[in-house]
Parts: sequence; C-alpha cells; structure tokens
Amino acid sequence: MKGIRCLATAGFAVLLPALATAQFPSPEPQAPSPVRLTLEEAITRGLAVSHRLAEAAARGEAAGAVAAERHAALLPQIAGQAGYTRTNHVDEFGILLPNNQIKIIYPDVPDNYRARLDLQWPIYTAGRLDALERAARTEAAASGDDLAAARADLRLEITRAYWALVTAAESVHVVDESVTRVAAHLRDVRNQLNAGLVPPNDVLSVEAQESRQRMLSIQAHATRDVAEAELGRLIGAEPGTAIQPASPLDAPAPESVAIATLIATARQQRAEHAALIKRAKAADERKAAAAAGRKPTIAVGGGLDYARPNPRIFPREAAWRESWDASVNVNWPLFDGGRTRAEVAEATAMARAASERLAEFDTALAVEVRQRLSELESSRAAIDAATDGVRAAAEASRVVGDRFNAGVATSTDRLDAHVARLQADLDRTQALANARLAEARLARALGK
Repeated sequence: MKGIRCLATAGFAVLLPALATAQFPSPEPQAPSPVRLTLEEAITRGLAVSHRLAEAAARGEAAGAVAAERHAALLPQIAGQAGYTRTNHVDEFGILLPNNQIKIIYPDVPDNYRARLDLQWPIYTAGRLDALERAARTEAAASGDDLAAARADLRLEITRAYWALVTAAESVHVVDESVTRVAAHLRDVRNQLNAGLVPPNDVLSVEAQESRQRMLSIQAHATRDVAEAELGRLIGAEPGTAIQPASPLDAPAPESVAIATLIATARQQRAEHAALIKRAKAADERKAAAAAGRKPTIAVGGGLDYARPNPRIFPREAAWRESWDASVNVNWPLFDGGRTRAEVAEATAMARAASERLAEFDTALAVEVRQRLSELESSRAAIDAATDGVRAAAEASRVVGDRFNAGVATSTDRLDAHVARLQADLDRTQALANARLAEARLARALGK
C-alpha cells in the first residue's frame, strides 16, 4: 500500500510540470454588436468623435490665446526682481571730521544684494497694440468659422459614406436575388434537359451565367464591407462592427428656388465666406499696426528697490535701504533702416491677397451652386428614367417567362430578361443614391 502511494506521488510530480505549462485555449473575442443608425444619428456620432474637429477646435483655442496675449500687452506689467553680485575688495574711502574721527563714505562691501518691484506700462502706442489685438480677435473668430466649415465637410463625408453603404447593401440584395433567380432557372433548364426539351448547351449557358452572378455577389459583398468600414471609421465604431442603415433610400423632395436666391443664401451662410471676410479685416488691422510703427510711443515705468547696499543712497553703507523711482519714456523711431516701410508693404500685400481670395471664392461659389443644382436636377431625372426601366424590365421578364413556359421562348431569352431586370434594379438604386448625395452636396454648397 505504501509503494502504491509513492508511485502515485511520483506520477503526480511528473505530470505537474506538464499541466503547469499546458496552453489552454483562450475564449475567442466576441464580435461587436450590430448598430442600426439613421443618417442623422450617424452624423451626430461622427461629429462627436471626430479627431479632425478636435484639431480645429484646438486651433481655435490657440487663436483665442493669441488674442488674450495681445490684450495683455496693453496692461501694466509688474515683475519682481532679485539679484546677488560679488565684487572684489576695494580700499575704503572716508573723510576726517573736525572731531578727528573718520567718516567712511565708500566702504568695502563685496556682497551686494538687490530686490526690486518693477512696473512698466505702455500708455500710448499710436494704436499699434490695439490694432494687433483686434487682428488677433478677428483671427480667433475666423478660426470658429473654420471649425464650422470642418463640421460641414465632415457632415457631407458621413452622408456620402452612409449612402454608399445603403447603395452597397441594396446592390447585395439585388445581386443575391438574381443569384436565386438564376439558380431556380438552372433547375428548370436541367429538368427540361432530362425531358429532352432543350439541348445541353442551354444548360451550360445558364451554368456560366450562374457562376457570373455568384462572382458579382462576392464583389457586391466586398464593396459593402469596405463601405461599412469607412462609415464605421467616421462615426467612431469599433472595427468589425456591423452597421445597419435605417434611413430609407427614397427620392429627395423637389425644391423650386431661383438660382440667384440660392447664391445669395450661400454667401450668407457659408462658413468659408465668413472666415475670408474676417481674415481680410484682420489683414487690414495688421496693416494699421505696421503703419503705427512710424509714430512715437509713450510708456511709464517705476519701481521700488530694496538693496544692501543701496547705490542710490549716499554715503554707501552695508545696510538694507529702500528707494523708489518713477519715469515717463518717449520713443520715436526716426530712422530704422526701412523696416517699418517694409512691414507696411508686407501687410498691404497680404490685405490685398485676402481681398482677392474672397473675390475668387465668391466667383467659385456661384459656379458651385449652379453645378450642384444641375446635378440634383439630373439625378431626379435619372430616378424617373430608372423607375420606368425597372417597370419595363419586370414586365418584359414576366412576358418572357410566360413564353418560356409555353415553349415559345428559349432559356437564353429568359436569362437575358433576368439580367435586364437586375441591371434595371441596380440602375435605380444607384440613381436614388446619387440623388441623395447630390442633395447633400447642394446643402453643403449653400452652407446648411
């Protein structure tokens, strides 16, 4: 019994290292839950998690900090100063008093300590600092318009990705339905071959068409996966998350607004237009600030000194003494080598460049609005044409099916009718998606 116990103990000791080093399979990570979103919900999520908008917001905060910095230059500047200086030893200097005592006027004090509370205040700068502050605040406001423009761009990008996913999903549905139809048709043709009603080459033709439809189905699924990944990236979804669009793919509502009214609306609402106006104004302010460099500036200063020894008190002595000072300083640059003239020329050129850029934007904006409106109108016409095509293809497919069942039409005719109906469905899906995207592009051009 004792030997059996020892044998079991030895066997357990041998198996223990193997059990310790055994690799147990880890549970597979669960796939993210599917997400069902409308277009508005996708846009809301995308705007909330966008790194692009966070960067634009940070740039706006930096512009606001620059404006605060410019404003601080107008305020009094108070600074505390302290220092220590070690000097070499010198011979003391004194005078003999009538009572035969020596009065030391300049003692040997090698250790010098100094503390000062200093004040500087530019009370007149010929408007230079004020102009720089106004320019900085205008730039900060323009940064806010840049953020609004980035939001509009992201909204359009999410809309494009959303309708691309809807189109891809509809294409998958149509192609899969076509695969089912061709498979059913292949079964019918094979039955007819067994009955001796069709030649073998008809079966081969249908089999080739079935293979092609399966290939189209694989391509459609791959396109949908890519569109789903792109939309997931924009809305901050985890990789591999299945996204189910909830907004229907229907035609946009018709609008009847004059083109001149749309262009005027775009100029009022486009954030880029407002940003360019502000930057042109900021350039004019910088021009005024550069021109102020020719004029004199006035500043006041003062301070309180507490030093040992205090060089302002005579005679000098190794003791802590305090003193104060106040001053008014005028600075007038009579000759600066042409620096101010060059700064004014630079600011003038930048202001002119900003004005020309604004004029160019207005011209391009009018063309863009006309282009987007034309695209929307042509997309609506394409929807009507594609709808008629679907109706005609469905009727043709029904007629060819009846003729095939009656033995009048061939299997090739029926297969061609199926392909024509598939193409008509795909054309309508693409026309609807293009119309919704054209509507979003027009809204972006109008600044909505």
